[in-house]
Amino acid sequence: MSEIEISLCQMKVVDDKDENIKKATYFINESAKQNADFVVLPEMFNCPYSNDKFIEYSEEEKTSKTLYKISKLALKHRIYILAGSIPEKEDSKIFNTSYLFNKKGKIIAKHRKMHLFDIDVKNKIYFKESDVLTAGNKTTIANTEFGNIGIGICYDIRFPELARLMVNSGAKILFYPGAFNMTTGPAHWELLFKSRSLDNQVYCVGVAPALNKDASYHSYGHSIITNPWGDVVAQANSDECLIIKKIDLNEIKKIREDLPLLKNKRDDLYEIIKK
Repeated sequence: MSEIEISLCQMKVVDDKDENIKKATYFINESAKQNADFVVLPEMFNCPYSNDKFIEYSEEEKTSKTLYKISKLALKHRIYILAGSIPEKEDSKIFNTSYLFNKKGKIIAKHRKMHLFDIDVKNKIYFKESDVLTAGNKTTIANTEFGNIGIGICYDIRFPELARLMVNSGAKILFYPGAFNMTTGPAHWELLFKSRSLDNQVYCVGVAPALNKDASYHSYGHSIITNPWGDVVAQANSDECLIIKKIDLNEIKKIREDLPLLKNKRDDLYEIIKK
């Protein structure tokens, strides 16, 4: 199956977990009505993007009301759902974790954000995820009926080594649920997705929360799909919206034949190694 209808659910996240789950449910139901194959939710889709809220909203995987609801929706609609990310609690640690559900409602992959967003742009933005969150340490590849996909979260996209490791493992689509802010978003969001697609000749998909001006953290939005040539093939603005876009994985083979970047790299001189 080479053609995939991917749904980008750019929902507005509020300070109410039940409301966020309700909104995610609405977007998933609408995606199913429009025959989407693969639904993607934003980073921290059930939780305001704030360190204190990560603690308050954190859930253990086995008892998570959020994951239970997403599982039921995946099974009901027989659809893949990448549940953006939630604050996952394990013992005394909290992780920023993305879960992939298959058509049977089963978790087939989970990715804990590897690179924590610790940033201090003078006079613009300060945020330090490591004050609360613990970093993951595993590259995440999932096998689906469409082939292998790779999963990162937000800040992970800034590290090309991770993307190449996923592509070396056969990933044809790289998913990065994210929540870039109004400083880094306009500067780098589109550029990074185009770059990772171009570098690795794959599709890249990013889904962010819509801009909520009432929140303490302002998400840039602009959920996006870029193709193996580095072109933007779908993109939102900052408003809440649902975008469904068909992609064709056959484009990957064609572009790699036209411009054989991966074939021409000098493995005799350099390589990226997973430790």
